[in-house]
Amino acid sequence: MEVTIDKNSGYCFGVEFAIKMAEDEMEHSEKLYCLGDIVHNDMEVNRLSEKGLVVIDREQLSQLTDCKVLIRAHGEPPETYRTAIENNIELIDASCPVVLKLQNRVKNAFDKMEREEGQIVIYGKKGHAEVIGLTGQTLEKAIVVMEESDLDKIDFTRPVTLFSQTTKSTKGFYEISGKIEERIKASKGELAELDYNANDSICRQVSNREPQLQRFAKENDVILFVSGKKSSNGKALYQVCLKENPRSFFIENETELDLEWFSKGEKVGICGATSTPMWLMERVKEYLDLQPEQVLTV
Repeated sequence: MEVTIDKNSGYCFGVEFAIKMAEDEMEHSEKLYCLGDIVHNDMEVNRLSEKGLVVIDREQLSQLTDCKVLIRAHGEPPETYRTAIENNIELIDASCPVVLKLQNRVKNAFDKMEREEGQIVIYGKKGHAEVIGLTGQTLEKAIVVMEESDLDKIDFTRPVTLFSQTTKSTKGFYEISGKIEERIKASKGELAELDYNANDSICRQVSNREPQLQRFAKENDVILFVSGKKSSNGKALYQVCLKENPRSFFIENETELDLEWFSKGEKVGICGATSTPMWLMERVKEYLDLQPEQVLTV
């Protein structure tokens, strides 16, 4: 059995940067707070917890004073920075540069839409950390959509500016954008330039993984997709693999492997989400490499 790890899988730049910042800071501090899970992967969260990273929520943040708090790659709304100033909290800001740029774009677009009585719409998962940071730039007035039914919240007689959560599917973004255009035309009879502005704000490092995974899934007999179960990016990318290869299996770690999935002489591909650490995929490979050939079916 030949086992290969997808070289394009693993952390995106933003997550890798945030984890390095956390590890560097913990070399000099016994305790570092982190606002939310630093990454949607329990294995990595537990590893960093053992080093002194303490995960807190926003309510706990408001009760802290005179300490250090890490802002993860997802970014935060303005309210978080105000709380830090009021409570004398030093922020270790590991917000992804791509997310910070998007927050600024959303804020500028919101100011423009306020003058024109328009609306900001964000294609993303309601309650997701990044989306919370984006809606915070709009005084919580942004409309968050994921499904076609969510479009009922939009007033199509008013101007619409659309953005996307950086980790969403490119295909999904253009599908929802097309449906918004259709509804504006149905409401106004035509689509004028000032009626609609769609901004594809998806991170290309993330979106490029879809075609890469499609190729990888086709090249192997069996696919092991390693990801935390809370990762929305992981769920989406796993579906990309499953569509190309029905023998794709979603696992959180090597303990969830079933040797009946494999046969002698087959090619096994290991891949993962933007929140999956490379060390975890390597551990899955090491486990498979240690299995005696005779336990596999012919």
